[in-house]
Amino acid sequence: MTRERRGRSERPDRPVRRDAQRSPRPGASDSRATAGDRTSSPRRTSTVTDPGTRRTRESASAARKSAAVETPRRPWYRRPAVMGVVGVVVVVALGLVAWFTPLLSVRETDVAGATSISEEQIRQVLAVPQGQPLLRVDTEGAAQRVAAIPKVASARVQRVYPSTIRVTVTERVPVVFVDSPGGTHLFDAKAVDYEIAPPPPGVPRLVTETPGWGDPSTEAAIEVLESMPPQLRGQVGQVAAKSISDISVTLLDGRIVVWGGTEKSERKAAVTLPLLTQPGQTYDVSSPDLPTVR
Repeated sequence: MTRERRGRSERPDRPVRRDAQRSPRPGASDSRATAGDRTSSPRRTSTVTDPGTRRTRESASAARKSAAVETPRRPWYRRPAVMGVVGVVVVVALGLVAWFTPLLSVRETDVAGATSISEEQIRQVLAVPQGQPLLRVDTEGAAQRVAAIPKVASARVQRVYPSTIRVTVTERVPVVFVDSPGGTHLFDAKAVDYEIAPPPPGVPRLVTETPGWGDPSTEAAIEVLESMPPQLRGQVGQVAAKSISDISVTLLDGRIVVWGGTEKSERKAAVTLPLLTQPGQTYDVSSPDLPTVR
């Protein structure tokens, strides 16, 4: 009995120990389960997300490689700063060549607009030597020298590359002449007395007390002539101005047109043409709304 009890009492000890060994402790069991969960969870997650992550990484890598291929770095000599410096150097070099060398120098002088003035006279007054670099030609000063010729109303001097100086002149045109002891003086539209010469056909005589540039009566008489249409102006043989408000016109056939002042000149010219069809000797259009014939 004692042995059986002992045997029986000893037998449960072993299973107990085996059970104790087999059954984990609560703390250990939990830690294994947690560790197992932690270990198994990434595996399950990686199985789902790894292909996408791998594709994302491959796409980013491919994009970087494509960007590197599509946008290569510029060579240093093609950078904007370098190209700007090179451009400035080239411009300065060309300027120095044009300024100091005969590469772009005067070899020809072209004169345009001169009819009664000889081109040789214009070239002499121009005073631009052959072989002078074009950039060193004082075009403004040369134009002023040419404009000082009495028969020249205006002048323009231009550089025409590679080797030409062009001079364009506008000559004065006589609109009236004045008889004087020294000869017949020609006046242009600005009342400038620029030449002593026989008057061209169709240029009327000017009669005033002090004819010349800056004289109000002279300027008023010329203004009246300039306001006339060609049909009427071609019939004028003389314009007389006692004052700026007392101007009369004598036609080639001897008839007289009393003009008055310069106001309403266009209206007066329009009235004069039909009025001249009526018989008479004096036609007064100083009041164009009430013209008279005597």
